[in-house]
Amino acid sequence: MTKKVHEHELEHVYSRENPVRTLWYLYENQKTNLALAFLFFSIKHAPAWVLPLATANIIDVLVYKQPIENLIFNAGLLFVIVLQNFPVNLLYVRYLAFAIRNVEYRLRSALVERMQQLTMGFYLRTNAGALQTKVIRDVENIEGMVRHGADGGFAAINSLLGAVVITAIRIPEFLPFLLFVGPITAIVIIRLRKTMNDRNEEFRGEIEEMSARVNEMTTLIPITRAHGLEQSALRQMHDSFSNVKRAGLKLDAFNAKFQAAAWVIFQIANVSCLVIAAWCAYNSYFNVSTGDVVLLSAYFGQLIGSVILLSSLAPFISKGLASVRSLGEVLESPDIEVNSGKKKVSSVQGNIEFKEVSLMYPGASTWALSQINVKAGPGKVTALVGASGSGKSTFINLVIGFLRPSKGQFLLDHQNMSELDMREVRKYVSMVPQESVLFDGSVRDNVTYGISDVSESKFIQALKDANAWEFVSQLPDGQDTIVGERGARISGGQKQRLAIARALIRNPRILILDEATSALDSESENLIQQALAHLMKDRTTFVVAHRLSTIMRADEIIVLDQGVLVERGTHTDLLAKKGVYFRLFSAQSSFITA
Repeated sequence: MTKKVHEHELEHVYSRENPVRTLWYLYENQKTNLALAFLFFSIKHAPAWVLPLATANIIDVLVYKQPIENLIFNAGLLFVIVLQNFPVNLLYVRYLAFAIRNVEYRLRSALVERMQQLTMGFYLRTNAGALQTKVIRDVENIEGMVRHGADGGFAAINSLLGAVVITAIRIPEFLPFLLFVGPITAIVIIRLRKTMNDRNEEFRGEIEEMSARVNEMTTLIPITRAHGLEQSALRQMHDSFSNVKRAGLKLDAFNAKFQAAAWVIFQIANVSCLVIAAWCAYNSYFNVSTGDVVLLSAYFGQLIGSVILLSSLAPFISKGLASVRSLGEVLESPDIEVNSGKKKVSSVQGNIEFKEVSLMYPGASTWALSQINVKAGPGKVTALVGASGSGKSTFINLVIGFLRPSKGQFLLDHQNMSELDMREVRKYVSMVPQESVLFDGSVRDNVTYGISDVSESKFIQALKDANAWEFVSQLPDGQDTIVGERGARISGGQKQRLAIARALIRNPRILILDEATSALDSESENLIQQALAHLMKDRTTFVVAHRLSTIMRADEIIVLDQGVLVERGTHTDLLAKKGVYFRLFSAQSSFITA
C-alpha cells in the first residue's frame, strides 16, 4: 500500500457520517472481490437448497415409478453439487480473505500514519491503551463483522432465496404459508433467545462479583492471616459462592424452560408444515407430490433457520459499526501537527530564543507559561527548576515543537519555529529522559534506532563516550544482546548509558536532559555524569532538574512558578538572592543531610 493511498484514507470523513456509509467506502476498492466471493459462496452453498429438491425428485421417481433416467440424473446432480463444495469453497475464502485483509491493512496503516501526525496535546488527552485498542481490537471487530456477515449473511440469503424461488416455481400456492408462518416462528424463537441472553448476563454479573471477592481475598491474605481473620474471610467467600450457586440454579431452570419452549415451537411449526403438505398431497391439492412434502418440510426449516441466523449477526454488526466510529476519533481528529508547505531545514546551529512566549492549553483557564523570555545557544547549559506543575514540561515541549505558543514567538536560529518543518528540525534534537525507553531488541538496534547507515567505528565510539562500551562488551552476545522489553535484562544505569549513546550517535545540536541521573545509585550517576559531559559539549542543552545538586554548574538556571519565570541566574547568584531557588535547594539539602 503506497503512501498516496494512506493519505487518501486520512482525507476521508469518518466520524461525521453514517458508519454503514464509511464501511461501504472502505470496501470500495474490494467490491469485485466481494462480488466474486458472493458468487462462489452461492455456488458452494447450493447443496443447501438443491439437496431437498433432488431428494424430492428421487422420492417421486420411486413412488410414481418414473423413468430410471430421472433417478440417475438426480443422483448424479447430488454427487456433483456435493463434490464442487470443496474447490469452490477455496475460491470463496480466497476472494473474501483478500478483500478483508486489504481493508485491514488500509485501516491499520492509516491509523499509525495519523498517530505520527497528531500533536502531543492529543496524546495528553488520550490513553495509550485506547489507541492500541483502536489499532488492534477495533480493526479486528470490523474484520469480524464482515467475515461473520459474509459467512452467515451469504448463507441465510442463499437459503432464503433458494427456498422461496423453488417453492414459487414448483408449488406457488404454498408460498404464502412459508413466508407467513416461517418468519413468525423464527421471530418468536429469537425473542425467547433474547430473554435467555438477558438472564445469562445477570448470571455473569454474579460471576464477576465473585471474581472480585476472590481477587480481594487473595490480595488481603497477608493481612487476614496476620490478624487471625481467616474465618471472617471464609464466611464472605462462602456467601459469594452461595449467591452464584442460587443464581446458577435459577438460570439453569429458566434456560431449560425456554430452550424446551423454543424447540417445541419450532417442531410444532415444522410438523404443521409437514401435515399440511401431506394433507395436500393425499387429497391431490395444488399438485403436491409425495416428494414435495419432503421438500416443503426441508425448506420451511431452512426459512426459520435463515431468519434466526440473520438475527444472530446483530451483535457482530453492532460491535463492528461502533468500531468504525471509534476509528473516526483518530482518523478525523483535527489535532494535527501541520508540516506540509513549511520551510525545510538543512542545518541547525542551536540558537534558541523565547520572546514573550505564553501558552494556554485548550479548555484551560490559566496560562501554563506566561511571558517567557529566554535565550540559549551552543555550548550553553540551561537548567529548568520548579515544583510540579510549574511549566517545565510545557517549556520542553515547546523546544521540541510538540506545542506552539499561544502568544509570542519561539525562534530557532532567528527563524520563527511556526514556519519550519518540525520533522526536519527534530533530526537535530535528542532527548535523554528520566526513564530510558528501550524496546525488545539488541543493544545495537536500540542505540541506532531510526538510523540505517551507522558504521561500526561510530557505533563503538558512541558507546565509549557514553561509558557503555565496557559493560556492553561483557554481555553474553555483546552488542547483539537482546535487552528485553523496556530494557528489563539490564540495570537502570546501563539503560541510561544506552540512551545517552543513542543521543550521541545522532550528533544533535539541541539536547534535552530530563534529570537523567535522578533514579540511579552514586556509582552509576558518576559514570553517567561523565558521559553527559561528552554529550553536552558544544551543544545547546536544556536540563529539567529535580535534584538541584546536579545543576550547580549550569550556565543559567531558570526558576518557574505556576508558568511564570520568577528567577534566573547561576547557582551562586540564586543562592545569594535567598529566593525561591534558595528555599528549594535548602529543603533538598536538609532532607539529604537528615
